[in-house]
Amino acid sequence: MKKPKYVGGQAVLEGVMMKGIHTVVAVKKTDGMVTVKKLKDKSWGIIEKIFFIRGFFALLHAMIIGMNALSYSAKMSGEEDEEFTKKDMIIAIIFALLIATFGFGLLPMFIARPFKIQSEFAFAFLEGIIRAFLVVGYIFAISFMKDIKRVFQFHGAEHKAVNAYEKGFELNVENAKKQTKLHSRCGTSFIILTIFASIIVFSISGGLGYTGLLEKVISRIILLPLVAGIAYEFQRLTAKYIESFIGKILASPGLLMQKITTVEPDDEQIKIGVISLKFALDENFEGEVEVDPKDFL
Repeated sequence: MKKPKYVGGQAVLEGVMMKGIHTVVAVKKTDGMVTVKKLKDKSWGIIEKIFFIRGFFALLHAMIIGMNALSYSAKMSGEEDEEFTKKDMIIAIIFALLIATFGFGLLPMFIARPFKIQSEFAFAFLEGIIRAFLVVGYIFAISFMKDIKRVFQFHGAEHKAVNAYEKGFELNVENAKKQTKLHSRCGTSFIILTIFASIIVFSISGGLGYTGLLEKVISRIILLPLVAGIAYEFQRLTAKYIESFIGKILASPGLLMQKITTVEPDDEQIKIGVISLKFALDENFEGEVEVDPKDFL
């Protein structure tokens, strides 16, 4: 099987999830060993390929897989006694979507309304600024928490391993260590891009006459998938031309945000990122194994 040109991942508790040929999660256990598991990750078919539509469903798909990986990592790292049940997972996903809808979609609009701005573009712009302040402020605040900082270190380890692979280097700790902890296709960059996309989409909806309170509320909820879709396509575009001058400028807000969500990892954390990606690229890997990190340099 041909190895993919691009790979991706996510930081979890004491580990890293990677998506290559397979989707796997590698977690450091309390005894120092690393357990690696292949996750069920089937394509959703054509719905993940339709331009502008695919962004929302790709995000939802990634959320489901990510929660599975987090549940497994919590159990393996000793944080929880057992993994999430399917019911727990559904509740967690619904809760996350509600938080995104009301916290990201509606709250900034209600904060902006008392300013009584008449221009729909100016209102959407102020709403976007408030949205950015809330998101960045929240992430910045939690970055000081010890447990979150450690997850952010694994986030950096994930990026270093991915960067080493995508640049064509042999996948090992030494090569990964030399790479940047930032990556143009990171979910953090996606969050920033959705803020810019929301300004465009919501100003257009206001310009079309949806200016009443109820109309604004409905438009914010209904148009969130479109906002996510635009941000997704824009991120893919900037990642494709990241080495160009324009590409670097367009990607810079997201990369700047990653300076908060990624922390320089230590060698052991980089090693777990490398282990995870190696197994994700192994077409023969199945099930679950436990490995000694000393065997991976």
